[in-house]
Amino acid sequence: MARLIPRDMEVPCGVETERFRIRPITIHDTVKDYDAVMTSVDYLRGCLFSSPGWPSPDLTLMQDMIDLAWHQKEGQLRRSFAFAVMSLDERVQLGCLYIDPPSKEGIDAEVSMWVRASEANTGLDAELYETVRRWVDDEWPFDRVAYPGREYTREEWDDLP
Repeated sequence: MARLIPRDMEVPCGVETERFRIRPITIHDTVKDYDAVMTSVDYLRGCLFSSPGWPSPDLTLMQDMIDLAWHQKEGQLRRSFAFAVMSLDERVQLGCLYIDPPSKEGIDAEVSMWVRASEANTGLDAELYETVRRWVDDEWPFDRVAYPGREYTREEWDDLP
């Protein structure tokens, strides 16, 4: 698989707002990530269509650690990037952000994100989306970015070549 960004480009390390911090996710986040995912299974299955069947209600802590290790390695290889959305004190993982290679023609990258179910009605999702859009526009080398589930319905996305 090809790199998503050039080898000589410094990988944007994240962004911070008054409400949250976005930073690369690592295996050291497993316990917080697992809590965020498992307390949000039904919510996440209803709002993410780029990963059908995820998360499984049978996900184990060890499987989540393997997933995070995979995300971490993919970032090192510059193939895709996963970021934790953390509370400013780093006590709670509020969500996750993924910057992936395109699966559709005519785009440079696909960006998806989620917030944990307990944040669904706090306005965090909209704030995260706006922050991520600005950050990707300002710091990443993409001209055409798709936000599946935000700019496209499932049907529209499925119909794209």
